[in-house]
Amino acid sequence: MKWILRIAVFLVSFAVVGSLAGYVTFRVLGRDLTVEVPDLVGRSLEEARMSLESKGLTLAVQGEEYDLGTPAGHVLSQDVAPGTAVRGEGEVKVVLSKGPEVRLIPSVIGKTLEEAKKRFLAQGIEIKKVITVHSDTVPRDEIIAQRPAPEEWTGEPITLLASAGARRATYYMPFFKGMSKEDATLLAAELGLEAKVEGGPFGTTISRQKPEPGVEVHRGDTVELEATGGFGSWR
Repeated sequence: MKWILRIAVFLVSFAVVGSLAGYVTFRVLGRDLTVEVPDLVGRSLEEARMSLESKGLTLAVQGEEYDLGTPAGHVLSQDVAPGTAVRGEGEVKVVLSKGPEVRLIPSVIGKTLEEAKKRFLAQGIEIKKVITVHSDTVPRDEIIAQRPAPEEWTGEPITLLASAGARRATYYMPFFKGMSKEDATLLAAELGLEAKVEGGPFGTTISRQKPEPGVEVHRGDTVELEATGGFGSWR
């Protein structure tokens, strides 16, 4: 009977020792084996943790940051790039998203574009895009509209609509030569051109102009005119 008991004890001891040896061997070899780090960005914390554990890796949260495009609680970045081969039982650190940072959007309508940029920069609000349109009523670089709207709570970046000023009308330079000084000045004013007239006190007729007739000009451009006596030279 005693020998049967001894054999049983021996077998149990052998099994325990064998299991321990196998476990130790597995852990030692496991540390020497390499696995590829999965892509965790965009995954929830639990999904990222399970993905790492399936490869014998562990997850550590390194911090949290605001991000407009990544939902709160999802992985924003990881310290080991996806596809990197690492030894088993390694650790991958991640940064989680806190979602978009919601702020009360101030109104910059009527402000200059430079003033609007400074105000949003001071509050850490991103300007996504600036669109410019011509306007006959709003001065150049003044903000006409904004999206999101003023006084709205949001984390979205801002789009601004700014004035490019009045559209400059385009003309072909008329033939001023031979016109009276008064008529030439009046025509230039009607076209939005600034007439600079030279000539003596008795000059009554336009004899020279610059730019020449037919040249493309815009509203606000200057036309140089020379007035001489009589009917001018008609050059």
